[in-house]
Amino acid sequence: MKSYRRELSFNIPQRTGFVNITGAVRGALEESGIKEGLCLVNAMHITASVFINDNESGLHEDYAEWLEQLAPHEPVSRYRHNRTGEDNGDAHLKRQIMGREVVVAVTGGELDFGPWEQIFYGEFDGRRKKRVLIKIIGQ
Repeated sequence: MKSYRRELSFNIPQRTGFVNITGAVRGALEESGIKEGLCLVNAMHITASVFINDNESGLHEDYAEWLEQLAPHEPVSRYRHNRTGEDNGDAHLKRQIMGREVVVAVTGGELDFGPWEQIFYGEFDGRRKKRVLIKIIGQ
């Protein structure tokens, strides 16, 4: 069994944004040389997410609007978390909804996706450097 690890770095200039990272994950898989196994991709920050869905701009706009309705950023005083001096209580809730990580099967050296599936990084408290871990195990 082999193991491979790579980190991706992001610094999204807005509070919220979505980045398609499928190509970077495919690149890591190719570099790993692993043909059969599992690929874990996870956000290494508690106000960011990794998820799988369609690469369609309208859907991403819908996500942003829906998440803002569920957990609006303002007023920041609505969140007990913000009593610590932060203003990102909403970002923690948005991350919880969108999820921390994805696991994709690796078959024949390829990510074993269903139709239209791609991997995305979701940012909910941007404007600073954050990381995503890619961990691939198999043979």
